[in-house]
Amino acid sequence: MVLHKFGEKLYNGLVATMTSHLREISKSVEAAQGDSFLEELNRKWNDHNKALQMIRDILMYMDRTYIPSTHKTPVHELGLNLWRDNIIHSSKIQTRLQNTLLELVHRERTGEVIDRGLMRNIVKMLMDLGSSVYQEDFEKPFLEVSAEFYRGESQKFIECCDCGDYLKKAEKRLNEEIERVTHYLDSKSEVKITNVVEKEMIANHMLRLVHMENSGLVNMLLDDKYEDLGRMYNLFRRVPNGLSTIREVMTSHLRETGKQLVTDPERLKDPVEFVQRLLDEKDKYDSIISNAFNNDKTFQNALNSSFEYFINLNARSPEFISLFVDDKLRKGLKGVSEEDVEIILDKVMMLFRYLQEKDVFEKYYKQHLAKRLLSGKTVSDDAERSLIVKLKTECGYQFTSKLEGMFTDMKTSQDTMQGFYASHVELGDARTLVVQVLTTGSWPTQPGVTCNLPAEMSALCEKFRSYYLGTHTGRRLSWQTNMGTADVKATFGKGGQKHELNVSTYQMCVLMLFNNAERLSYKEIEQATEIPAADLKRCLQSMACVKGKNVLRKEPMSKDIGEEDVFFVNDKFTSKFYKVKIGTVVAQKESEPEKQETRQRVEEDRKPQIEAAIVRIMKSRRVLDHNNIITEVTKQLQSRFLANPTEIKKRIESLIERDFLERDSVDRKLYRYLA
Repeated sequence: MVLHKFGEKLYNGLVATMTSHLREISKSVEAAQGDSFLEELNRKWNDHNKALQMIRDILMYMDRTYIPSTHKTPVHELGLNLWRDNIIHSSKIQTRLQNTLLELVHRERTGEVIDRGLMRNIVKMLMDLGSSVYQEDFEKPFLEVSAEFYRGESQKFIECCDCGDYLKKAEKRLNEEIERVTHYLDSKSEVKITNVVEKEMIANHMLRLVHMENSGLVNMLLDDKYEDLGRMYNLFRRVPNGLSTIREVMTSHLRETGKQLVTDPERLKDPVEFVQRLLDEKDKYDSIISNAFNNDKTFQNALNSSFEYFINLNARSPEFISLFVDDKLRKGLKGVSEEDVEIILDKVMMLFRYLQEKDVFEKYYKQHLAKRLLSGKTVSDDAERSLIVKLKTECGYQFTSKLEGMFTDMKTSQDTMQGFYASHVELGDARTLVVQVLTTGSWPTQPGVTCNLPAEMSALCEKFRSYYLGTHTGRRLSWQTNMGTADVKATFGKGGQKHELNVSTYQMCVLMLFNNAERLSYKEIEQATEIPAADLKRCLQSMACVKGKNVLRKEPMSKDIGEEDVFFVNDKFTSKFYKVKIGTVVAQKESEPEKQETRQRVEEDRKPQIEAAIVRIMKSRRVLDHNNIITEVTKQLQSRFLANPTEIKKRIESLIERDFLERDSVDRKLYRYLA
């Protein structure tokens, strides 16, 4: 027919035949009742597809030649279009089909089981008829109905559920919709339907969920509800501003609890406990972030900035962290494996990083390390060195050079003592005197207040002095009696109870006086020993007022030492140990005046550092205004401490006086570097 120029007749005949055939089919589909409606439609669709295939094969020549040359619709596509116009868009089928499909989805959402295979076939039919048919006839109304459904459901849930349960329901609904898409909807619908669920169930209720009473985010954090927190994180990350909402609430809660932690006067009584609480809090949140928040960097940063904020609210944090280290390195690491020691030190370093005043920590750390080394109290040299290496990595060589010098001095002192006893054979093997020679710049030594040593000791000390100065030229020795210890053999009472007392050098000086006197008044002891009053009182208190260590007695008996007190040896002193350690009553934390003194020393040490920074900056910039100098100096020094703008201003003035800088003659806020 095509060859004989009847192509048009053939084509029009095909259209007419198919149209009338499909009108008949349309009637039989319309007539189908209830559930058989979709089945009938599906059956007829399958028949139509088979027929279309045959027709296309029979009319292949027309399809290949006549249709392209006349720009008519190809046979297969024509068959689909006619099906769409006569069946799907028939006035009696279109709305009914749409309602039936939406009704089935609704039934499935409310827990009924539906024929998913049939649904898949019908939806696929709509997709085969073109994406616009699928979207207009099904997807659009499907999304509208879903939004309405979830709006109602979320309202109902939020009234009766706690936050954790609500999130479970939201997660379940989301997963159901994703599964529905894989079973019988177009894969492109997944993003659209999940957006609907996210918006209606999460985005619209975010703040209410996070702040829900007794079950919101804060309660989850307090009770370590990793599963609920993880669910909240995964659901909220799907919606705009979801994670920032969680982060803000977590940050304000953390800052609030941290602030209470570091400013509560009760907690400040025990520095070690204080730091341990900080570490526990950090562990808790680290664990939440890694287990529930997918190790999210933005949450890590929020955690770090919160810790930095509240640790620095307490000016004593540097001192307390150093006391915590001191406690661990004195006794806290006994029997702890190397790995665990490293973990503890790493945690301390983490807190150290948050400190704005790292130089204050260094001051205390130096004092505490000195005491540990000199009293031989350190549990592990390896741990001590490991921490110094960590501090060096963090803050550079400057920070730790003096600390390393302390270790060197300890080693050199051992060699010096061997040399001393080798050159004084007459002293025999009984090494009565052990001296540690400390380099002035490396150790936190106070100006030496020498007390009067007993005659036996003075002679020995003189021998050491002449030996040392004989082997080293150009050095000066001054005794730091406040830092030493002594072992004293003592016999008590008529029964001759013998003990070896481990005491400080000051305590030894006091005890030796009782070899030649029965009773001594406070004034006499003070005169004979010349120990500073505060130290003498502490030293007498520890020997006369501490139960179990009271080798002396005093009249009148009281807890404190008065200037009128009289002391005598306690003949009835007993202890089940032969060696008795008499500690000194020390304030674990510094007293107010000591604190002020340390603060002053720190401030003094900062001055040259600030000046050096100003000169470095001005040398490279030549001319700079006041505000920029302050910014640059603060930035350069922030790894050590937070420079005070007033102090920077004073240092600039001082440098101008000494002709390092000059003010601009016109603009007084501009400075020039004078080479």
